[in-house]
Amino acid sequence: MNSNPSILVIDDDPALRKVLEIGLSGRGYRVRLVGEGHLGVMSVIDSPPDAVILDLGLPDQDGVEVCSTIRSFSDVPIIVLSAVHDELKKVAALDNGADDYVTKPFGMAELAARLRVSLRHRQIRGNFDDAFSSIEIGNILIDFAASQVQVKGVEIDLTQKEFALLSALARNVGRIYTHRQLLNDVWGEGYFDEINYLRVYVNRLRQKLGQDGSLIRTRAGIGYQMVESDGDSNGIN
Repeated sequence: MNSNPSILVIDDDPALRKVLEIGLSGRGYRVRLVGEGHLGVMSVIDSPPDAVILDLGLPDQDGVEVCSTIRSFSDVPIIVLSAVHDELKKVAALDNGADDYVTKPFGMAELAARLRVSLRHRQIRGNFDDAFSSIEIGNILIDFAASQVQVKGVEIDLTQKEFALLSALARNVGRIYTHRQLLNDVWGEGYFDEINYLRVYVNRLRQKLGQDGSLIRTRAGIGYQMVESDGDSNGIN
């Protein structure tokens, strides 16, 4: 049995598909290529990949819709490709279940790095699912049952909302959380536009976490992402 991760590329550009096939297979991945959204969805159903690279500009179906459909039945990491001016579409894709995005034009090294991180974080989340009473990320230990957080073995005092915010990010380590998603998941409906409110809480949470607060990354104009280690920077602080 081949243990190399399988990657499904959904992109209507034959030239880009070829570049991705050569670049990813050369890095040891098994690559499948489709050019239409509905074929991509069927491919995920018929032969689930380890990750999906999805172009948002598809001819037969909106890429955000494809992302939402895949996420409705699979937790496979989804990295979306988007044009530099498609900021709103990036947010829409992330709101509909994408894990990360890469802006065109991009280098293969950048995409490969994002892919490695997404695959590793999926494995980490899978381990959490096996025993979800606690999570350890960096020096942060989160005990969900006791609603307690320790940093380097020392308990820190968090408010109920700060704990809920940290828990949401940690349970989805590696995924980019949009402002809208975090506000909805932590505060509920009616807070969708309170981005400054969210920013205050994130900054306060980072301060309480000390050096490990750097594991909560700002994705400018998009939202926040909790990473496993400082090495998972992707160039974003």
